[in-house]
Amino acid sequence: MDLAAEPTGTAIASIEWLPEQATVSGLVIGADDGQVIDAVLGADKAGIDSPLRWPMSFVEFGTAHRDGHVSIPADVDSRRWRRTLAYRATDEAVRQLTGLIPLTVAADRIAHPAMRCAGLLAQLARHGYAVDRGGTGLLVEVYPAASLKRWNLPHRGYKRAPNVAKLGQLVDAILAIAPWLRLSEFDSVCRRSDHAIDAIVAALTARAAHLGRATIPPAGQRDLAAIEGWIAVPTSELPDII
Repeated sequence: MDLAAEPTGTAIASIEWLPEQATVSGLVIGADDGQVIDAVLGADKAGIDSPLRWPMSFVEFGTAHRDGHVSIPADVDSRRWRRTLAYRATDEAVRQLTGLIPLTVAADRIAHPAMRCAGLLAQLARHGYAVDRGGTGLLVEVYPAASLKRWNLPHRGYKRAPNVAKLGQLVDAILAIAPWLRLSEFDSVCRRSDHAIDAIVAALTARAAHLGRATIPPAGQRDLAAIEGWIAVPTSELPDII
């Protein structure tokens, strides 16, 4: 799913997987919290395009600021120090792997969807499902731009109405390398809404993670990833997940 701060702009794609074919069986744009929860609980693996938590360093900074104990290291460049507060370990891992820099949940507008996501995770907990933010459970954090780049597909310039032609080209490019993917009656929606195609890329990435063909936290960062979240980036080509 492509999660926005409000239902407007939130899209959910469901994909049914068969041995030689994958069909988009559902696509909702304008999804409310109940639809998001139902989609996660009804999936074998759910991919969500939203940070699952704030950096631990940022949380600790906020606590220190509240208590009046902020201390800026004298031996560290101030810009580099702020970067340690703004970015999670997984954000840095994605940057090293793909060259892309995810939006910082600590200092960018992506924090608004993350606030909604925090509430959704709490709702999942009330349903008896405790989210493993490291991605080993039912839910995994995804970053569509990183997935598209990993699959050698256009990953920029297709969003917003003025770029609808490029959005159509992206849809064509996905179908060219994944002819087994059936958009069925949702083809035209995908060519009009970047939220729809991001939700489909999120679902494809969740499939890769489900098959063990996406990045997981390295041993030394598993405990931190379980707290901060970990972005799954595909480690295989798109045709390999069918």
